[in-house]
Amino acid sequence: MEFATRAIHAGQEPDPVTGAIMTPIYQTSTYVQESPGKHKGYAYARGKNPTRTALEQCIASLENARHGLCFSSGMGASDAIIKLLNPGDEVIATYDLYGGSYRMFMQVFARMGIKFHFTDMAIAENMIPLINRNTKMLWVETPTNPMMNIIDIEACAQIAKKNNLLLTVDNTFASPYLQNPLNLGADMVMHSVTKYLGGHSDVVMGAVCTNDDKLHEKLAFIHNACGATPGPMDSFLVLRGIKTLHVRMERHCSNGKAIANFLRSHPKVDNVFWPGFEDHPNHAVAKKQMRDFGGMISFTLKGNKLEEAFHLASKTKVFSLAESLGGVESLIGHPATMTHASIPKAEREKAGVTDSLLRLSVGIEDVSDLIADLKQALN
Repeated sequence: MEFATRAIHAGQEPDPVTGAIMTPIYQTSTYVQESPGKHKGYAYARGKNPTRTALEQCIASLENARHGLCFSSGMGASDAIIKLLNPGDEVIATYDLYGGSYRMFMQVFARMGIKFHFTDMAIAENMIPLINRNTKMLWVETPTNPMMNIIDIEACAQIAKKNNLLLTVDNTFASPYLQNPLNLGADMVMHSVTKYLGGHSDVVMGAVCTNDDKLHEKLAFIHNACGATPGPMDSFLVLRGIKTLHVRMERHCSNGKAIANFLRSHPKVDNVFWPGFEDHPNHAVAKKQMRDFGGMISFTLKGNKLEEAFHLASKTKVFSLAESLGGVESLIGHPATMTHASIPKAEREKAGVTDSLLRLSVGIEDVSDLIADLKQALN
């Protein structure tokens, strides 16, 4: 089946009791067993829930994976992946990753003896000098948050396989509609489901997909043992949201293209970061591994003044000033003081997260209204 059909039907069958076309919300904490240890695959809801199972199968299908697991947040999903490692292990990550991931790596897992190296993965060869006998994982975001840098997943996969490393790709910005990292050689793909998969800013969730049976078994153990699992109502909301993922992503992409070109032509705007531009670094890689270029855009203002960025972000009327991304509504954010505030200033600026950098999550409103809103805010 094609993507749009799987988005609506994968993992979901009419309820066998009533014929309900929508997956029921199994709002239960436990399940009756026929005899001790004999049950129908469900014993306690932290381990499994039928609503969540349907969602996990659906997301796995969209990522062309055999296995999917849903977590209570994107950070819960990332936490489970890092828990595959042991003290003394090392991870190489992109230097311009999401601030929450950086915070978890450096303030939680680094204290437990896992070492993290950060480098510009847009040039895959930059990783090679950092690999040693303790290196166990490569952690990739592409496009990166918030600089929209593109990392060649296939090139990373070749390096990972040559050195017996696990390759994890955070696919949140692209969504499975635009990019499928497992097809390109990744071992695991993770999502903040909160974003494009949910799509309506009404649920917090994460997911991990893999084709590796052993990895899935280990992740499923952590999933159940540590308990970062979502409830059935949240699972139902994401199942509903995914049914329109393909339609929403088409509009996110077309609106994003129009907004990116508008910003690039505005006299007060300095740089616009959007992978659809032919002169965007690694545009050719984006064109090869993505189906379109998405609705995430970052830009800087001429003069790089913090107060001017604050003024603009507070002046928009259709774009809401808020963290998060990927919802139907358009959002504007200031990474240096919001999503990436936990990264030291020197590290932020080295990655390009300057005082005037603003990030847009372009929604699916009428694009003329979005452009008019930015135009008045920039005046």
